[in-house]
Amino acid sequence: MSLELDQNDLIPAVVQDVDTKEVLVLAWMNPESLEMSLASGHVTFWSRSRNEIWEKGATSGNYLNLVSIKKNCEDNSLLVFARPDGPTCHTGNVSCYYRELDSEEIPKV
Repeated sequence: MSLELDQNDLIPAVVQDVDTKEVLVLAWMNPESLEMSLASGHVTFWSRSRNEIWEKGATSGNYLNLVSIKKNCEDNSLLVFARPDGPTCHTGNVSCYYRELDSEEIPKV
């Protein structure tokens, strides 16, 4: 069975530190970024905002060194295990998940 990509040929990928188990980032991958990750050993994504391949660490030096990739039971999301070379978040935080959600931030429907 092959991966189920969305209408833009993307799949969500949660990256977890293989040693600490901390969730580092949720990003998007496409077939090309998946192949590049496996070939290079550096986790590579598809940037939806820049509409281009994004090798995490290419400019900052804070690479995510690929350990393994698992897929979920429905083949529609990935769990990437990596060893980070430094902070993952562009803010300098270890993880992109460093802020608590305030109930007032929840959109009203």
